[in-house]
Amino acid sequence: MITLRRAEERRHDRRRKQEVWLTFHPRDRGDPRADRFGHLESLRESRLPPGAIVSRDLHHDAEIVTYVREGALGYEDDLGSSGVIQAGEFQGTSAGRGIRRREANASRSNWAHVFQLLLSPSEPGLLPGHELKRFTVAERRGRLCVVASPDAHGGSLRISHDALMCSAVLEPGQHVVHELSPGRTAWLHLVAGEVTLGDDVLTSGDGAGVTAERAVSLTAREEAEILL
Repeated sequence: MITLRRAEERRHDRRRKQEVWLTFHPRDRGDPRADRFGHLESLRESRLPPGAIVSRDLHHDAEIVTYVREGALGYEDDLGSSGVIQAGEFQGTSAGRGIRRREANASRSNWAHVFQLLLSPSEPGLLPGHELKRFTVAERRGRLCVVASPDAHGGSLRISHDALMCSAVLEPGQHVVHELSPGRTAWLHLVAGEVTLGDDVLTSGDGAGVTAERAVSLTAREEAEILL
């Protein structure tokens, strides 16, 4: 079964030229489509103008994967960690007992385009920390490149959940398949472009939950980028 959440169905917030789209979010309890999907509790897409600042609290044992598609994102937290995530880089963050994190567009002239995926706590007592990896377009072109996994295989970010996170950049006509073991589900988010998933066409910002299927099978209709 494939359950769609179209781009325009996402919650859209605009503040001081910052734009944020939430595919689902734990605070949207009034919207049945906004509840989390498996371990994935929140999927946030942000466009930040030059110098924009965002502060947020990460609660106990939560994990977040941040992907900067364009621009650069600076960060610092109350544990004393700080740095800059550049375009094409993925960062995994574990909140431990909870941290307050301040993020800002690191450029004074260019916008930043950022995706953040919050995973619900998998177990108590996770140590706080950060890990940064770069996955080039060449590594992700035409294939599902694993960017986060519980065993860090293939040089991916290490996460505590029994889950995989993949990224792919596809040319028109390219086809990728991810097989699902019995009982497994998947969430597909279209970062950019247009793909076909079964009988459905997905465009930028669309998402789809895949349950009770043997595989996620999709074909790019135009140049596309996905997160799975």
